Amino acid sequence: MKDSREEWYDPVRRVSVTVVDVTTAAATLASGHLSGPTASRFLAEGLAAVALIGAETSEKDEVVSIQMKCDGPLGGLNVECSEGGLLRGYTEKKVLDEFDGLGKIDAAKVLGRCRYQVTRSVPGRIISQGVSASLDGYLAGSLQRRAALSVYAEVEEDGRVVAAKGVMVEDMPDAEGDLVSVRLAEIKSIAVSSRRILDGLGLKNAELKKTSPLSFGCRCSRERIEAVLAALPEEERRSLPPDATIVCHMCGRTFVVGPQAVRE
Repeated sequence: MKDSREEWYDPVRRVSVTVVDVTTAAATLASGHLSGPTASRFLAEGLAAVALIGAETSEKDEVVSIQMKCDGPLGGLNVECSEGGLLRGYTEKKVLDEFDGLGKIDAAKVLGRCRYQVTRSVPGRIISQGVSASLDGYLAGSLQRRAALSVYAEVEEDGRVVAAKGVMVEDMPDAEGDLVSVRLAEIKSIAVSSRRILDGLGLKNAELKKTSPLSFGCRCSRERIEAVLAALPEEERRSLPPDATIVCHMCGRTFVVGPQAVRE
């Protein structure tokens, strides 16, 4: 099954719901980073969250990024979603021996206190930026929207991601009655079909308005690496080993650049 984003709307309750599945992208990135099960889980959840907020992109080449800094052992993470639905990212720490292989993860102990920065940008320009202690806080505080999101990831003991989903619910300004977004916390599991999620929220009249593809995609390339190295001062280039090994921190891909490419 391919990764995707679904955008639903209930015209009676005036509520929008976005559902994303990023399982394949999360599995690819976790494998590329050689992440353990704990890091894989939070990377997968982060990708689901940024894919949800990435539904907001409107300009060509726009990118939404979530940078989370925490004082727990994970250290934080950085994830991105492009206007075209390309996902990439990493966690500060890839293997956490004190948590990996111990079964159920205590998120509070892994993360500690967190700070989230959400940035929308295009090349050369920041469109908007918001900081909050939680993503729900970002939606309410920075965007002034009555919305909530929930993410879910299932990871095997070897770090393999087998499921990664996310749901965001927003009550429109003209919505009447009880806020549906508040009910998202009452859903026992979002690891079910979109229709079951909508039914659980009481959105019987919800209609699917848009489906768009999501996938792993990184902007790194050998050409970019060689261009960066070629721009270094000559003294720095001469100090490099004969075959420089460069690892992309966003996707884990490794490039070995030969001496001729380094010096030109």
